[in-house]
Amino acid sequence: MSTFERIFHAVLFEVLAVSLSILGLIIFTEHNPQTLSGTMIVVASIAMVWNFIFNYIFDRFFPGNREERTMKLRVFFVILFEAGLLFFTIPVMAYILNVSLIDAFWLDIGVTIFITIYALVFNYAYDNIRAFIIKKRRTELHVGIEY
Repeated sequence: MSTFERIFHAVLFEVLAVSLSILGLIIFTEHNPQTLSGTMIVVASIAMVWNFIFNYIFDRFFPGNREERTMKLRVFFVILFEAGLLFFTIPVMAYILNVSLIDAFWLDIGVTIFITIYALVFNYAYDNIRAFIIKKRRTELHVGIEY
């Protein structure tokens, strides 16, 4: 993927993830929706930077067509990504929500479980839709060429 597409992928992923996470936290916690929104925006900002860096490194170790990645590799990817993200986000959530690190851990674990499933589904769909669009564009280019 190009740098532009990596940025597009990360932003699209995070906008959907933040919206769904805020909704879930509002339903399952007693925290103020505005505070939760601010917290998740900060967490999403951290996640976007981590997403860009992690994907770049992961693609170096596992090159090839992303749509051909096995489910096992996708699960491995998501687990590594989320474990790394927890390292950065637990202290941030504890500080912003004014809760203990243990409470922040449990809140973040809840979000992480949701996001892990979401990431698996999102990336699978994104990779396959991307492959379909690329294939369609190549087909359209060849149709217009006379031999």
